[in-house]
Amino acid sequence: MHKDLSDAQERKYTMMTRQPVEKLVLRLAVPSMITMMISAIYNMADTFYVARIDIQSPAAVGIVFSYMAFIQAIAFFFGHGSANYISRALGAKDREGAALIASTGFFTSFIAGVLIASLGFIFMDSLLKLLGSTDTILPHARAYFRYILIGTPLIMSSFVMNNQMRFQGNAFTSMLGITFGACLNIILDPIFIFTFGMGVSGASFATMLSQFVSFVILLRLTGRGDGIKISFRNFKPAFAHYKEIAAGGFPSLGRQGLASFALAYMNQLAGIYGDTAIAALSVVNRVIMFSTSMVLGFGQGFQPVCGFNYGAKEFSRVRRAFWFTVITTSAYCCVLSITGYIFAENVIAIFRPDDIDLISIGSRALRYECIVYTTVGFVTISNMYLQSIRKTIRASILAASRQGIMLFIALQIGINFFGLNGVIMAQPMSDAFTFLLAIPFSLSALNETK
Repeated sequence: MHKDLSDAQERKYTMMTRQPVEKLVLRLAVPSMITMMISAIYNMADTFYVARIDIQSPAAVGIVFSYMAFIQAIAFFFGHGSANYISRALGAKDREGAALIASTGFFTSFIAGVLIASLGFIFMDSLLKLLGSTDTILPHARAYFRYILIGTPLIMSSFVMNNQMRFQGNAFTSMLGITFGACLNIILDPIFIFTFGMGVSGASFATMLSQFVSFVILLRLTGRGDGIKISFRNFKPAFAHYKEIAAGGFPSLGRQGLASFALAYMNQLAGIYGDTAIAALSVVNRVIMFSTSMVLGFGQGFQPVCGFNYGAKEFSRVRRAFWFTVITTSAYCCVLSITGYIFAENVIAIFRPDDIDLISIGSRALRYECIVYTTVGFVTISNMYLQSIRKTIRASILAASRQGIMLFIALQIGINFFGLNGVIMAQPMSDAFTFLLAIPFSLSALNETK
């Protein structure tokens, strides 16, 4: 058994450090892209179905989305932090160290999820108001939020397992659990919302059940083949382990954490102009998330290749993989930005075809984003590259910019000078500024590996 595992590890090492990087990135990216796309579809499904109920329901989903971005930030802190170390450790043939970090990251994230959910129940109304809920949206947000809170530990630890599997080069295995749960959610949404008459709470109940299924599948799949097994005996909450997790996870925490606060602030500002404005931004955010899911999925195929080869000191392969991924994702973003700009009204009308105000606000926001969407590929891959090679400071600053620092600044400028138009132009402005920041950060890191 030990010899079979050693042979499998050696084959994995040879594949990751000798196979042409273009072929390798594509091979690992396809399962990740499928996972991200289906996850984005099921996120859109909630908004699509609840938009059929009333204008407050999609607004409520948009409010709670800020909370989900927050717990995703914590999960990615532990997931990306542990997975980055695992990838480099396997490249350096340190399997024991990889196993310790994997279990420590998983169990800590689950415990953090329980604590966060408990606080959420205690301060539910205050938290929802802080996230941007108006008095008319609050009952709907409360109904949607309840089951999301119950599922918080499962959502967080599933993200951790998914990232750890991907960074080991087992993207197909990670895809199975996430994809099955996402497909189940898409099926259950209309059943609970309409057939059982649960309304907006039915959407979150379906999400909770689907996340439980994903959690169980992913947990059973850890350790299959040459994968790292999650084991409680490897749960070692030592300072040295958390230091490694923090080094790889802070960029994700900065990116997703600030995104959560920025989205909440955006909802607060949009709420000045009514529930329709919040609902429109919720729809546009879902559309952009769906579009960007393919970029993230392709980048996730790049990350294990980058981390593995960086750990093996194959720096020329790291650079080749970076430029291949940047060019491919940028071409995709270019095509999508042109298409989205032309058909903006048609895209927004899919959610509420008879709501003229929502279509007007949403299509304007989508067109503004399409103008700068071509930069998203370069910014995303640059951030993933810096994070994977442990350039923590640069990666954290860049991660905190697009949907954090730059977005806060753009929102403040926008609301004061352009009103609602300023709010919906804030994200495109932030994208442009972040792109200018990503260029020197990524190029200097590439030069350091020559």
